[in-house]
Amino acid sequence: MLNDTLPVTPHLSLLQPYPFERLKELTAGVTGPADLPLVRLSIGEPQHATPQLIKDALTGALDGLAVYPTTAGIDALRECIAAWLQRRYGLPAVNAATQVLPVNGSREALFSFAQCVIDASRPDAKVLAPNPFYQIYEGAALLAGARIAFYNQLPDDRFACNFDRIPEADWAGVQLVYVCSPANPCGKVMTLDEWRTLFELADRHGFVIASDECYSEIYFDEAAPPLGGLQAAKALGRDGFERLVVFSSLSKRSNVPGLRSGFVAGDARLLKRFLLYRTYHGSAMGLAVQRASIAAWQDEAHVRDNRDQYRAKFDAVQPLIASVMDSPLPDASFYLWARTPIDDAEFARRLLAEYNVAVLPGSYLARNAHGINPGAGFVRIALVAPAGECIEAAERIVQFCRAL
Repeated sequence: MLNDTLPVTPHLSLLQPYPFERLKELTAGVTGPADLPLVRLSIGEPQHATPQLIKDALTGALDGLAVYPTTAGIDALRECIAAWLQRRYGLPAVNAATQVLPVNGSREALFSFAQCVIDASRPDAKVLAPNPFYQIYEGAALLAGARIAFYNQLPDDRFACNFDRIPEADWAGVQLVYVCSPANPCGKVMTLDEWRTLFELADRHGFVIASDECYSEIYFDEAAPPLGGLQAAKALGRDGFERLVVFSSLSKRSNVPGLRSGFVAGDARLLKRFLLYRTYHGSAMGLAVQRASIAAWQDEAHVRDNRDQYRAKFDAVQPLIASVMDSPLPDASFYLWARTPIDDAEFARRLLAEYNVAVLPGSYLARNAHGINPGAGFVRIALVAPAGECIEAAERIVQFCRAL
């Protein structure tokens, strides 16, 4: 008799539906008013124009399609990224050969890094992540054979990362801690004091820090860019970025989510192991993409223009939303994290049905931890659509809230 069972890792059964799958199920059969065009503010997909200089660099390097790329990438790209890190964060030196690796977008690297550093054979292997959070952290932990635990970021203390409030016993078994700064969805930037506490805990308990910084270049004050993990490490005397790897991306910075280009940087010991893993993982970046990435990292004019566009949208939209919902300006990122007057899933469904505006329920971005779901009662509003559409959507949200 044919055995038609398939060998599948049991860890797959631990994965929960992705937030957008849940949103699709929530809104199945919902059709907004025909006279109101749909405005989609649910997905954090940049919609500003891709800079021409990046397109030109990509098409000008198509000969690279005939060559197998190396996993470490070309020297020119690593050196370009190292130079950007030094300019952006005021770092005296970043070793392009040992402290930088190109990756195919921060998402794949955030996932694969956990597979590289987690030792599931150790007792109570555990990964700690923020809550609410980017769902890749959870999937990465579970598929690496670890347990996922959460630290809640709550509005009562402006979404601070209160690592010092986590009981000492809860750090047992933690091998990896994810942080997201600026945070998705609340836009909080970690302070130097929060970094100091986290580094002290990492040294004491022996875990590694993965810092997701893909929103680092979307901020409001040109004179005060968000603090980065490498910058914090250097300020605190950790010149070798011990136990720290940061993840960044061109997707949001340069409006190229389809380019799938980013980097990891930090502790050379960790990156040496990660490079070995990636060599077998088969995740080398194509040469044409590398050349386009160099053009993007070397230019800041288009990034400032990008920030100007987001700043103008926040200036127009946030006061409107704030007139009916608690929705403070974030420290950075392109999200408003707005408190809902009714259940967040009901809010999202009815807003789509009655006003044809799509937002994401906050409870879909979080898990029940420490007695609460910290995303419940919020929606994430991504200001990625053109300015006119964002303003129109905000006006509809105001009407909807006032009619409740």
